[in-house]
Amino acid sequence: MAHTPPPFAPFEWMIAWRYLRARRAEGGVSVMTWISLIGITLAVFALIATLAVRSGFRAEFVDTILGSNAHVTVYYTQEADESGRSSRAIPDYETLAKSLTAVPGVTRAAPLVKGQVMATANGRNAGVEVFGISPEDLATIPRIADPETAQGDLERFSEGIAIGSGVARELGVALGDRVRLISPDGVRTAFGTSPRVKAYEVVYVFTAGRYDIDRTRVYMPFDEAQLYFNREGVADEIEVMVADPDRVERMTVPILEAGGQRALVWTWQDASGGFLRALEIEDNVMFIILSILVLIAAMNIVSGLIMLVKNKGRDIGILRTMGLTEGAVLRVFFICGAFTGILGTVAGVVLGCLFALYIDPIFSFVNYVAGGGVWDPAVRGIYELPAQLRLGDVLSAMALSLGLSFVVTIFPARRAARMNPVEALRYE
Repeated sequence: MAHTPPPFAPFEWMIAWRYLRARRAEGGVSVMTWISLIGITLAVFALIATLAVRSGFRAEFVDTILGSNAHVTVYYTQEADESGRSSRAIPDYETLAKSLTAVPGVTRAAPLVKGQVMATANGRNAGVEVFGISPEDLATIPRIADPETAQGDLERFSEGIAIGSGVARELGVALGDRVRLISPDGVRTAFGTSPRVKAYEVVYVFTAGRYDIDRTRVYMPFDEAQLYFNREGVADEIEVMVADPDRVERMTVPILEAGGQRALVWTWQDASGGFLRALEIEDNVMFIILSILVLIAAMNIVSGLIMLVKNKGRDIGILRTMGLTEGAVLRVFFICGAFTGILGTVAGVVLGCLFALYIDPIFSFVNYVAGGGVWDPAVRGIYELPAQLRLGDVLSAMALSLGLSFVVTIFPARRAARMNPVEALRYE
């Protein structure tokens, strides 16, 4: 009984390797192989680079939100005060903060006083949003109380104000300088309300990583903010931080129950949900577009294999007459196409990973060549182009490229396997 060699036997790999190393007379096959290889490499590189930038941008955007803003904001419904004016003020803010802190999953609940004022210094003006918060609560905000990116001493916060680096740059001030804050809702007199003007020392300058935060935010001690904004004995809202911000929707009902009948909640996903949904849609569209790019690159393998089959018709006829089965011929040409796809995928993965790891010097070089201004933080919100290399993204890119390469290789390989050896050798 004749022995049947197993699939992908060594001789099949040897024949495929000889076909891949085309001679000069078959230079067209060699050129098509190189075009296929380069096309797959660039397509996989573009896919991994895009996925890394996408993941990095979303992670940076979400991190700046969670690191400098409340995960959940609790405020009251409008109610008429003693003078008959509607108000959302929270008079029992200390009790409410304790009730919210007792909710499982809540890590901190801090009363806030908020107001919009004009800041002025050195003849410059800037509209800012003031957050009145206690020094203990301010020290727990990761992006604000970061000693690596901030300047000044947070221990002196009770003696002045903390401002964003964008505000400091806009006003031309530094640590120790004084900034005047002008509020239109100031001192109440018999003739009406006059603007309140008060100067504060800059004791802390923070960089949260978001242009809109650093450019507009000022922190003031809670007690001083109550006096400045005429909020004596009340707070405007409660800033709540939770242990798992990604599942904050599960916390809304317990927080509402702890807040009482007048409580309303506003989560970070509510505030940024539209932008996050736009990012998700953009991610899906970009993945589809780049997948089509990978498919186009993989189609070059088909062209190369068709040319290879045409040039090797005589060899196929001889091999078939020597006893090579259709399956063996199919596997030979499948190896030729799959090997090109594997090499291109590996090269693309390496280039994509290197791009994600060294994106900062690469982007700096591009910015230098373009003369600057390639990345505008005022438009994109963050200061630099981020990239985050994730194993799932790399594996999905590899699976897509290899899958398409293997699938498109089957068709010309089947054509070679079904070639009639008599027709192949008729005119030889």
